[in-house]
Amino acid sequence: MNESNELQLTAAPEDAGKRIDSWLSEQIEGLTRSAAQNLLAEQAVTADGKPLKKNYKLAGGEQITVCLPDLREVDIVPENIPLDIVFEDSDIIVVNKPRGMVVHPAAGNWSGTLVNALMYHCGDSLSGINGEHRPGIVHRIDKDTSGLLVVAKNDAAHQSLAAQIAAHTARRSYQAVVVGSPRQDEGTIDKPIARHRTDRKKMAVVEGGREAVTHYRVLKRYRGYTHMAFELETGRTHQIRVHMASIGHPIIGDPVYGLKKDRFADIGGQCLHAAQLTLRHPRTDEIMQFSAPLPQYFAEILCKLEKMQ
Repeated sequence: MNESNELQLTAAPEDAGKRIDSWLSEQIEGLTRSAAQNLLAEQAVTADGKPLKKNYKLAGGEQITVCLPDLREVDIVPENIPLDIVFEDSDIIVVNKPRGMVVHPAAGNWSGTLVNALMYHCGDSLSGINGEHRPGIVHRIDKDTSGLLVVAKNDAAHQSLAAQIAAHTARRSYQAVVVGSPRQDEGTIDKPIARHRTDRKKMAVVEGGREAVTHYRVLKRYRGYTHMAFELETGRTHQIRVHMASIGHPIIGDPVYGLKKDRFADIGGQCLHAAQLTLRHPRTDEIMQFSAPLPQYFAEILCKLEKMQ
C-alpha cells in the first residue's frame, strides 16, 4: 500500500459500542460489511498503529486508518453506451443516469451498466478503491431512479468525495411523486433502516438498523398525489422509498414498496429523480452544484396530475 491509499477516519463519541466492521460500512460509501471484514482480516484497519479485529468495538474518539486496496485490473467489457455528461474534468465526472440503467455490474447485470459505459468513456481513468466491479463509484442510485451521480477518476478524488458523503457535507436532492397528501409541508423522517427480516430482497424500517435521515418538502399537492422534494443526510439502500412507504405515502410506480392497485402502478418503476448534487471539488475545494431537469416520464406524470385537478 502506498500513502495515497490511506483513508483517515475519526470515530465520534456516539459511535462508542459499535462493531468496527459495521461502522466502516457506514462511513465508506459502497463498502459492504463483508468487504470491511476482509480489510480487517488483512490487517488493513488500524488505530494507533495497531491492527483491529473484526469484532473490535469502538470506544469513541479513535483515529482510524484504513489502507484501501490497490487498483486491480478490471475484468469488465467497456461498452459504447451514450452518457449524459453534466460535468467532467481530470478528477471527477458527473453524469445524469437514465431510468432503467444499473450503476455497476452484479449477478444478473454484467453488461449495459453505467460502469460499462464509463469504462468505454474514461478508459483507465477511474478510481480503483471500490474494486473491480465498481471502479470510480462513490455512491449509487437504484436502477429505476434517474438523475445525478458523481464518479471519481482517481483515488484521491474518491477519498475526498467519500469523506464528504460520510460527513454529510455533500448534498443530494431528489424529487418524487408520492401517493396521498402528507400532513406537513416539510419535515424530517429519522428512522433506522436494515434488511427486511423475512424478505431479504427488501429493506425496511428496523429498530437497531443503520441510521437513516431524510428531509422532505412538498412542492405541489394534486388530487390524491403530491410532488415532493427530498434531501438525504444518509445514503441507505432504498432510503427515500422505504421512508415514504413507512409513513403511508409510497412513491408511485414503486414495484417493491408501492401500492399494487394505483393508477400509476405500471409506469415502469418508481417516479424518483436525483435532481441536484452539491459537493466540494476534491482538488480545488470549490463548492459545485449540479442540476438535472426532470426526465420526460416524470414531466408527463405531472401533466396528467394537472389534468386531474
